[in-house]
Amino acid sequence: MTDVREIDRIVTAALDEDAPWGDLTSETLIPGSATATAELVAREPGVLSGVEVFAAAFRLTDPRIVVERLAADGEAFEAGAVLARVQGPARGILTAERVGLNLVQRMSGVATLTATYVAAVAGTGARVVDTRKTTPGLRSLERQAVRDGGGRNHRRSLSDAIMAKDNHLAVLTAGGRDLAAALREARERMPHTAHLEVEVDRLDQLDAVLAGGADTIMLDNFTLDDLRAGVARIGGRAVVEASGGVSLDTVAAIAATGVDVISVGALTHSARALDLGLDVVIEATTDAAAAASTAPATPAPAPEVSP
Repeated sequence: MTDVREIDRIVTAALDEDAPWGDLTSETLIPGSATATAELVAREPGVLSGVEVFAAAFRLTDPRIVVERLAADGEAFEAGAVLARVQGPARGILTAERVGLNLVQRMSGVATLTATYVAAVAGTGARVVDTRKTTPGLRSLERQAVRDGGGRNHRRSLSDAIMAKDNHLAVLTAGGRDLAAALREARERMPHTAHLEVEVDRLDQLDAVLAGGADTIMLDNFTLDDLRAGVARIGGRAVVEASGGVSLDTVAAIAATGVDVISVGALTHSARALDLGLDVVIEATTDAAAAASTAPATPAPAPEVSP
């Protein structure tokens, strides 16, 4: 699970965005003593991700709200399933509803799409991984959603690994500089714990990249035949990653070429929000009902007596 401090940071920012000076509607229309029960209900099948993020929206809005988790992150569900139950002050539930739903719907959409890709490559040995094509500010949550869907994470940020892509190589080899020598020099400046990945878009780049000591080689937008040829030429001397042109229609064939990793930007940049709803039932005493329950009963009219 994503660290609770990171969850609270993201959810707090979302709540501040949605109700910067309070929830005018709930504070105006809903009595302060009203309480409610709400259920997180699936409108379609999928894979759950973000139940703790969903719960945090209510906890940070009003700590008196209790969220009962009825399903776990990574769990598959069918349409109609009740995934969580929320109980507590109605104003807080109504205020937190949209933020909680937005985040759990987004994360569950990513997890569900990821699970579909993972199922498509089952039995091949290839790992499905995400990319940095994430929603700004939500990377840690979307990465968790990928894991909940059975996928793996690529580097988290530019600070986590050295990844030389086409533009890096263009600058690095400007003026005819030898690629293998440039990569070896880069390795000498790397921390000993760092990982070096190099992207190539042609088979004839492989020998230089291998000579430069790449730990992972990304074969970008290769045909299936070239992927097979690349895997054979690398021969286990580096991790082989396939990228570009990956979709649900192509991922199984890409995995069958023998690559180790398939990076899929669509997991995060093209996942749609899953259809989840929050069904609220007001069930407890409001100020008006409380007043009515304590008011003296109106006496029944005396029966008329015939003369």
